[in-house]
Amino acid sequence: MSHSSDTAEPPTDSLLKKSFAFEVPDIIVLVVYFIFVLAVGIWSSVRASRGTVGGYFLAGRSMTWWPIGASLMSSNVGSGLFIGLAGTGAAGGLAVGGFEWNATWALLVLGWIFVPVYISSGVVTMPEYLKKRFGGERIQIYLSVLSLILYIFTKISTDIFSGALFIQVSLGWNLYLSTAILLAVTAVYTIAGGLTAVIYTDALQTVIMVLGALALMFIGFDKVGWYEGLQEKYSKAIPSVIVPNTTCHLPRQDAFHLLRDPISGDIPWPGLIFGLSVLALWCWCTDQVIVQRSLSAKNLSHAKGGSVLGGYLKIFPMFFIVMPGMMSRALFPDDVGCVDPAICEKVCGAKVGCSNIAYPKLVTELMPVGLRGLMIAVIMAALMSSLTSIFNSSSTLFTIDIWQRFRKKASEQELMIVGRVFVLFLVVISILWIPIIQVANSGQLFDYIQSITSYLAPPITALFILAIFCKRINEPVSTESMTRLV
Repeated sequence: MSHSSDTAEPPTDSLLKKSFAFEVPDIIVLVVYFIFVLAVGIWSSVRASRGTVGGYFLAGRSMTWWPIGASLMSSNVGSGLFIGLAGTGAAGGLAVGGFEWNATWALLVLGWIFVPVYISSGVVTMPEYLKKRFGGERIQIYLSVLSLILYIFTKISTDIFSGALFIQVSLGWNLYLSTAILLAVTAVYTIAGGLTAVIYTDALQTVIMVLGALALMFIGFDKVGWYEGLQEKYSKAIPSVIVPNTTCHLPRQDAFHLLRDPISGDIPWPGLIFGLSVLALWCWCTDQVIVQRSLSAKNLSHAKGGSVLGGYLKIFPMFFIVMPGMMSRALFPDDVGCVDPAICEKVCGAKVGCSNIAYPKLVTELMPVGLRGLMIAVIMAALMSSLTSIFNSSSTLFTIDIWQRFRKKASEQELMIVGRVFVLFLVVISILWIPIIQVANSGQLFDYIQSITSYLAPPITALFILAIFCKRINEPVSTESMTRLV
């Protein structure tokens, strides 16, 4: 049966203008969520050792394996992953889940190869390790500044973009006010409690994320007829309005293949296995946001245990993020799978496509009263846990690697103040990002920002591998190589 743009009725309501009405059970769930988060944040802030650099930035090196593992999960699974991963799953199928499964072995490499080296070096930050390894300060400053730029222009912007999209689609709340409130709550316990508060609240957020996302997954599977029904419905998920003489409206024939053709595949298997391994090593073994959690462990055994737990948890996003994105396209092909620019702009405000609304669309359409509030809490948990991790790690980099470089005799009290003030600076930057992201509400900016990481990861990964395994590499060679490659 052919589909024609002349006879089909386009979707009439913009999803961005629709939001479900909050009912009392939803409000109760959200209120309870915020109470729990603040309670855990206050409790962990009170018990934290916040008067020293090690206490504030590394939780006094007193963390056990289970909060470390949970924090590794929630630090990486931000709102950007819920929106972006589900959207890519809706557009292309299962293969994008390989990005998550690649983390399982990379976390083991972190625990058994990289962390022992970092702990024995006694460092707080990754650039500080390079300084100790090579004996010069240029590479330390260079990598610190580069990391801060990446955090501000990729990680923070991605999380704000995705969180704002979900709030706008699902709730219809005032974007500036709601995002500012979330950032304020996030900043309070990040500034007050340091890494201890961040890790314990991350552990709570992980429980909320996993339970809520699994609930939506089972409801979605029941709606589509489980895995066999998903295969059938997804293959037929063609929008009623198409662009003539194109095939962009057709679901991929290899949508349910994880390893795809090296020539015609959108994510070819050599890239998934070999290329992604480089990105995984950079993300999980050399990035300050991730490694800082492992450095907070009370000993190496707990650091390894956290890596094992984090690896197991990273198996789940394939099932509770990627597959729900595919369910959303199967159930709502006219909205999630739209291809006509005019229709897409009507549905989600972006001419390039609406796959990014796959997850919030599923929440607004399928979740019953009460569980809707839970899913809002899930996305808020993802946004807040990711941002707290970025804020804390960014302030650590700035304080230890940059501020101490120019204030060599700074007291610990001064360093604590500088770290907290820098978090406030990042909160302001995050709020200023909102109008920029609103104007650039398209997949192109999102993809461009993510591509920056892919360009920078290989030289950084190579530098750390050589630093650990090759004694002949020195500071002039490493700095020159980094500046040329980047």
